[in-house]
Amino acid sequence: WIHVDVMDGHFVPNITIGPFIVEHLRKVTHLPLDVHLMIEYPDRYIQDFRSAGADIISVHQEACTNLNRTLHFIRTTGAKAGVVLNPATPHDTLSYVLDDVDLILVMSVNPGFGGQSFIANSVQKIQALSHMIGSRKILIEVDGGINDQTGMDVIKAGAHVLVAGSYIFGSKNPKE
Repeated sequence: WIHVDVMDGHFVPNITIGPFIVEHLRKVTHLPLDVHLMIEYPDRYIQDFRSAGADIISVHQEACTNLNRTLHFIRTTGAKAGVVLNPATPHDTLSYVLDDVDLILVMSVNPGFGGQSFIANSVQKIQALSHMIGSRKILIEVDGGINDQTGMDVIKAGAHVLVAGSYIFGSKNPKE
């Protein structure tokens, strides 16, 4: 997968890319594009990102007034629907939308900037999510501070997908 962080400078203090870049990524890869919207009013942009080539669209629970409506909207576009939890957001806030999600992204750092240290209590949140999900086919993705040690910790806790940016691109040998 290619994880694409989209930031608007409002929901998080950083600004990154938009649908134009996703459209150009789609032209050069057949890998799934996992688009993480760290933006206010994500409903306004879901169709644009899907049209640009996003396969998975994840929105922050904290940014959605009507989370279940937003998740349904994502699915009507043909994309898989993901919901994101910030480090301080309890996992059980998602208990009423579990049948509407394909993926839950656990932020193990505060969103907005790369290179932050892993927040250790994320492991317990992943374990609790895994238990809450039960037999549902929902992937747990983890983003932030992932390296060789934290990656193993979150996999043991129940994570299926790891987002690693600084660990890979900041290493002396990214291919390794």
